[in-house]
Amino acid sequence: MARARNEPGVDAAVDELRTLQDLVRWGASRFNQADLFYGHGTDNAIDEALQLVTHALHLPRDLSPELLQARLTRQERRGAAELLVRRLTERRPAAYLTHEAWFAGLSFYVDERVLVPRSPIAELIDHGFEPWVEPEGVDRILDLCTGSGCIAVACALAFPGARVDAADISEDALQVARINVDRYALEDRVRLFDSDLYAGLQGRTYDLIVTNPPYVGRAEMASLPPEYGFEPRVGLYSGEQGLDCIQRILGGAAEHLNPGGVLVAEVGHSRAALEARFPRVPFVWVEFQRGGEGVFALARDQLVEYRPEFQEGAPSA
Repeated sequence: MARARNEPGVDAAVDELRTLQDLVRWGASRFNQADLFYGHGTDNAIDEALQLVTHALHLPRDLSPELLQARLTRQERRGAAELLVRRLTERRPAAYLTHEAWFAGLSFYVDERVLVPRSPIAELIDHGFEPWVEPEGVDRILDLCTGSGCIAVACALAFPGARVDAADISEDALQVARINVDRYALEDRVRLFDSDLYAGLQGRTYDLIVTNPPYVGRAEMASLPPEYGFEPRVGLYSGEQGLDCIQRILGGAAEHLNPGGVLVAEVGHSRAALEARFPRVPFVWVEFQRGGEGVFALARDQLVEYRPEFQEGAPSA
């Protein structure tokens, strides 16, 4: 914080601004001037500034509008201004400054050991993954490449009768996932696995496999805004075209799905490359009401049918 205190503009903001709304407006103006990137929980400068100011003031993010006009103490103004300036000067995503991210309507602890949750899969969880599965028939779920554990936790809460396995190759990520599993008291229903994809899951089968794996290719990786530099590379990069991880997932999924089971996977901007590599595969691409793209669903029977293609030339573990 010492660095932020000495930044030009903080003292003036503390002296001249008075209300919560003043600080949000001031922060948003400076964010726009600096052309910051949004996409780690918010998509615009005002929401980003509001997230940081409410955190600094220990207020809920869904703040009552009348509180925006509340006058703040000098100490409160300084704390909020310093946090805004850190976002501005460090280019660190807001979630890493507050150690909080929201996914599927739930709060999760995050830090630089994991990606900031932002997958559109949250919308599928809200709808119980219908029509791809019958929610009442889902007893076992796998969250592959779990990261912060947000998908695993959200699935456990959405399917209260199911048991969830959450696997990741990163021990650091699993430490964060443990924090979030414990936060929601799901230790008895969510089990964490230190596993390179399916390597540590021998003999375990599921009704639903959900995965948001690394899928960024070399060219896209080089063009990412500075904010992504704070996220673990292992959670983003996946080979020249971004397909190394997803091809291995596709090749092994059938072995770990029960009859009638489904794989739901996110590949983001690597969708075109995936379709080009496997032109015969009938990927079903999800259309989202709340925005987002690059998520497909495949049934176990389809994964069995096209398994030779998925396994041919797949990267080694």
